[in-house]
Amino acid sequence: MTCDEAEILLHALIDGELDAGHARDVEAHIADCPRCAAQLAAYREMSKAVADADLHYTAPLALRRRIEASLPQTRALPNRRSVLRGFAMGSAVSAIAATGLVAIVLRNDDDQRVVSEVVSAHLRSLQAGHLIDVVSTDQHTVKPWFNGKLDVSPPVIDLTAQGFTLIGGRLDYVDARAIGAVVYRRRQHIINLFVAQTASTEHRAAKMETMQGFNVRRWSEQGMNFWAVSDIAPDELAEFGEKFETSLRTNSVG
Repeated sequence: MTCDEAEILLHALIDGELDAGHARDVEAHIADCPRCAAQLAAYREMSKAVADADLHYTAPLALRRRIEASLPQTRALPNRRSVLRGFAMGSAVSAIAATGLVAIVLRNDDDQRVVSEVVSAHLRSLQAGHLIDVVSTDQHTVKPWFNGKLDVSPPVIDLTAQGFTLIGGRLDYVDARAIGAVVYRRRQHIINLFVAQTASTEHRAAKMETMQGFNVRRWSEQGMNFWAVSDIAPDELAEFGEKFETSLRTNSVG
């Protein structure tokens, strides 16, 4: 493990976010690297200083009273019958909406879990020997390599002319299944584009979010889910996704 790779994982190590294997790798590197050991010690000292600092503030009682005095006067309390009637109506509405609400909550939780796994896969790929299984800047070499290895062969598009250099691809594992990862480089930054088959052909508009210091752009297109992960700026990652989507639609039409 190099210093650059270890430095990416130091905060995750402090926060207990690494699995046992990655934690051992980072700790082994730190044991032999004074520079990274000093960096880890500095991070831990900073975390302790923030945790020990007395940052709580209790508002004075006079302020509370002024706020309460400025609020509208409390209305008369409703009688017992009206309360029970409102409760019954609310329960009926809740019962009707419960199934849909639970489905939305579960779907959002599942989306976030998968995004977390995708970011973890990106982190794993940054370690030596984990980034690329097939090394090539030729899309006609990378795409056939995936054939027969996955349920769907991910689209491989050369975006070198647009500033995003194709450097290869690999197999990875997200959500307990094998998926394809097409790897690009933007200057010295790596972009992993993870692609998985989905049962729906519905287009899902792109959504950008940040997790563990990495930007993630995810969308759905042509029966596939896409997650682009990198530490480049959000606007650059959005540009990458837009150019990829445009090229994918153009190639499909053609």
